[in-house]
Amino acid sequence: MTFEKIIIIDNCGLTQEIIEQISNLSRHKITIYNDYPADDAETLARIGDADCVLVSWQTKITAEIIAQTTSLKYIGMCCSLYDEASANVNIIAAREKGILVKGVKDYGDEGAVEFIFAQLIFLLKGLLKARWKDEPVELKNKSIGIIGLGTLGLMVAQTALHFGMNVSYFSRTRKYEEEKNGINYLSLDELMQSCDIVTTHLPKNTILLTEREFELKKTNSILVNTSLGVPFEKEAFLKWIANPKNFAIFDADGVGDFIKEFSGHDNIILSDQFGGFTFEAKQRLSEKVLANMKGFLEI
Repeated sequence: MTFEKIIIIDNCGLTQEIIEQISNLSRHKITIYNDYPADDAETLARIGDADCVLVSWQTKITAEIIAQTTSLKYIGMCCSLYDEASANVNIIAAREKGILVKGVKDYGDEGAVEFIFAQLIFLLKGLLKARWKDEPVELKNKSIGIIGLGTLGLMVAQTALHFGMNVSYFSRTRKYEEEKNGINYLSLDELMQSCDIVTTHLPKNTILLTEREFELKKTNSILVNTSLGVPFEKEAFLKWIANPKNFAIFDADGVGDFIKEFSGHDNIILSDQFGGFTFEAKQRLSEKVLANMKGFLEI
């Protein structure tokens, strides 16, 4: 079986080799867009009469768009699908119209973990313009608090343990098995008050850190955000980061619309690329997207 028409509606980051294999799954020549739709009208126009669409996390496919599609049967998300509420595709509207939506899990976790610790090491060793301490310091015996102990958060915890760090976490659900391995549970208040480094790994549109949490946060500490979006109140964060003894590290995923306001602070470290989207991650993503499409055709 094949699709009638496949549209890659934005820059999904797929490898050329996989795109060629995807072409073989379409009866008609596939259409590939390497930029992003300007608005919903352009997104709908790009979808047209396609029965298969591939989309990155940066383009929204809303309920209104889905309602106006005529032939769509499959939406392949070239990104992780954490939950229905935070997805850039309206999963409920798609389901009601009989359209299957498939995402990709865990393709960039290794790169994201390496990004976190690479940036931390550069900061702690005094290799950046901003300096956390007057002298280079070690990760060993520093306290790290992880907010969100999912797959990525757990990988960060395990890596931190290898560095000899004191590892704590906060999650809405306790991870009792992981606590047997030297990862300590703390309330959010306790974690913010006690940890030298706090990392966040939360779904998109999750606002967990408010002015109250930032007021509790240990002075001369580091916040690392690799959440898809910013899990805090902007004004509360800007007030906290105004203290030059506090530092923040952002993956490009976590900068969002705030980049102009963030870029004026020497103690905010901004990456101009997605920390988890390495060459290897791109390969894994592409292979999983292709496998999902083949799986749909075999149903």
